[in-house]
Amino acid sequence: MCIVLGFWPSHFKISTMVVISKLNKPSYDSPKSFRPIVLLNTISKLIEKVIGDRLQFHAISNNFIHQSQLGSLKFKSTTNTGITLSYIIHLGWFKNLSISTLIFNITQFFSSLNYYLLTFILEKIGFNPSVIKFFSNYLVGRKTNYFWNSFTLPSFDVNVGVGQDSALSPILLALYLLPFLYILEKHLKNFYSFFCKQ
Repeated sequence: MCIVLGFWPSHFKISTMVVISKLNKPSYDSPKSFRPIVLLNTISKLIEKVIGDRLQFHAISNNFIHQSQLGSLKFKSTTNTGITLSYIIHLGWFKNLSISTLIFNITQFFSSLNYYLLTFILEKIGFNPSVIKFFSNYLVGRKTNYFWNSFTLPSFDVNVGVGQDSALSPILLALYLLPFLYILEKHLKNFYSFFCKQ
């Protein structure tokens, strides 16, 4: 119903960020010595799970996910990644090619997701306008407050990113990275063809 209405209730947009110290750090003078945990409304997490599963099914059934996107998806795991990487390496060796791998981790990815770009990507991919309207509403007007030991900050607006703890985060990650993966693939093909001509 949330997708049909293009609406995410405001009481589901309120979260609490609990800051927990990481264990065995030599110093606690750096923000990296702490882990923020986002506490979300339980009912909203259940609804997000259903929406996330349906969104992923729709995206995969319509080939909206890049073939090299193995993380963050159901039925894809590190085992799939290892098998795929092993296959590519062996295929390269069979063709007497040199093989290199590009692996990256985007720090603070979930918390820096730009919702304008996300809704633009969803529109360009061809998602139904009601899905785009839903995410336009889902990603704005959110509030959180920090809780650390006995210290609590008042609620403040959080209109950037999506909670890493959200069930929607994995599929949103896959869709958000889609243009980057196609651009990277195009440049790698150009790079490969340039060196093959040498």
